[in-house]
Amino acid sequence: MNQMNARIRRSTIAAVAALVLPFSVMACGSDDSDSSSDDSTAAGEETPGQDDSDKSEEGDEKETASEPFGPGCEAVPESGDGSFDGMAKDPVATAAGNNPALSTLVKAVGAADLGDTLNSAEDITVFAPTNDAFDKIPKADLDALLKDKDALSKVLTHHVVDERLAPKDLEDGEYATLAKEKLTVAGSGEKYEVNDDSKVVCGNVQTSNATVYIVDTVLMPAK
Repeated sequence: MNQMNARIRRSTIAAVAALVLPFSVMACGSDDSDSSSDDSTAAGEETPGQDDSDKSEEGDEKETASEPFGPGCEAVPESGDGSFDGMAKDPVATAAGNNPALSTLVKAVGAADLGDTLNSAEDITVFAPTNDAFDKIPKADLDALLKDKDALSKVLTHHVVDERLAPKDLEDGEYATLAKEKLTVAGSGEKYEVNDDSKVVCGNVQTSNATVYIVDTVLMPAK
């Protein structure tokens, strides 16, 4: 009898063990799966954050690159028609007229009857000489130039390229001007030269129809 009872107890224990063991294994598997899922979710959450940071940095670089640059930009008013925001609303000849540092250029544009031509053009680049740039020309020669409409028109149109040029386009290039001659440009960062002898003192200034680079020397055509 005792032996029979012992066999019954052993059979019962074996049966219980057979039932409990699979549930234990399943529970462990479930924990591992949850842990793996959590790890995966955590990894997935980190990646978007990293991407957003990278995109933000790229956006900051693009924003910085679109701003005017150069020591000459410090003279531009912070508000009003002559400010960067004000000039962006006007066509290029009108915008130049609101900048006191370009008054000689504006006078020359008027003498050559080029104001309407420049204002009505679409997507151009203007290399605009400062008053100091015109002062480098002997007074007698400048006075004579201002009285010679054809010669003056050629000089002024030699400062205009029939496309908008971004700063990166000035790093190393050659462009045809409206005077049907070539300008060479080179540089990087915030330092650029035109024809090897004229420096950009305030660059990437936007008007409604043009990108303007203010330069410190008048660009003379070869002919």
